[in-house]
Amino acid sequence: MLITMKEMLETAKDYKFAVGAFNISDANMFRAVVEKSEELNAPAIIAIHPDELSFITSEFTEYIKKRVSNSHVPFVIHLDHGGSIEDIINAIYNGFTSVMIDASHHSFEKNIEITKKAVDIAHAVGVSVEGELGTIGDTGESIEGGVTEITYTRPEEADEFIKRTGIDSLAIAIGTAHGIYPKGFVPKLKLDLLEKITTIVDKPLVLHGGSSNADEEIKRAVEIGIQKINISSDIKKAFFDKADQLLKEKFIYEPNTLFPPCIEETKKVVEYKMNLFNSIDKASVFYK
Repeated sequence: MLITMKEMLETAKDYKFAVGAFNISDANMFRAVVEKSEELNAPAIIAIHPDELSFITSEFTEYIKKRVSNSHVPFVIHLDHGGSIEDIINAIYNGFTSVMIDASHHSFEKNIEITKKAVDIAHAVGVSVEGELGTIGDTGESIEGGVTEITYTRPEEADEFIKRTGIDSLAIAIGTAHGIYPKGFVPKLKLDLLEKITTIVDKPLVLHGGSSNADEEIKRAVEIGIQKINISSDIKKAFFDKADQLLKEKFIYEPNTLFPPCIEETKKVVEYKMNLFNSIDKASVFYK
C-alpha cells in the first residue's frame, strides 16, 4: 500500500511510534527493507537521496512503486534531502509520495522562502513535504552530507517555520550526525530540547542521522515525540561488511550467491531498528 508521508506520520503520532526511513541504493537493499517490513507487519519509508535516484535510475522507481503498491503493508516513497526545487519536481515526476526540501544551510528567511515554494508545488499534486530547521552534523562518510558545527533547532522558530511554510513534517537538529560515528565518539541527544519543541509544535517530527546513536536515547526520543527516524549508514554497513567478508573468504562470481547473505544481514538491522522504533505490527492500525 503506497501512501503519503502526511498519512504515515500522523498515524504514527496518534499511536506513539516512529517509522524507519531506510535509504536504499540498489535492488538488494530495497528487497531487504520491503521483505522485512512485510514479515513484521511494520510500515516503512523507502528513502532515496537525489544521488541515489540518479544511480538506480527512474526506470527502477517504477518497480519500487509497483512493488510497494501491491503490498499489504503501508509504504512511503520519499525523496531524502532534496537540495533544489528541481530535485523536488523530479521526484514528483517519478511518483514519490513525499519529498524533503533541505534549505537548512540558508538563513531562516531564505529557508522559509525555498521550503514554501516546494510546498506549493508538491501540495498541488497531493505530495507531502518535509522541511528542515537547524543543521545535522556530518561524520564525513555519508551521502546526505551535513555540517561540522550543529545548529540546534530553536523551538520558537520551529513553530513559525511550520506556520509560514505549510510543511507536513519537520526535521529537527538535536545532536545527531549523518554517517557512522568515529570510534570513541559518543553522541548525546538533547532530549530536553526535543521536549520543548513538542510542547510548541504539533506537526510530526523527524530525526535525521539515526544510525549509531544510543538505543536508549532513540527509544526515549520516540516516546517524547519523534515520528520518523532516518537510517542509511547502518544498513549499508551491514550489507557491505557481509559482502567484504564473503569475498575475502572466496571470490564469488555469481550475484545470486553473493547477495542473499548480504540481504539477510541487512534484514537483521532493519528488524532491530523497527523494534527500537516500536513500529512492529503497526501496519494494522492503518486499516482502522
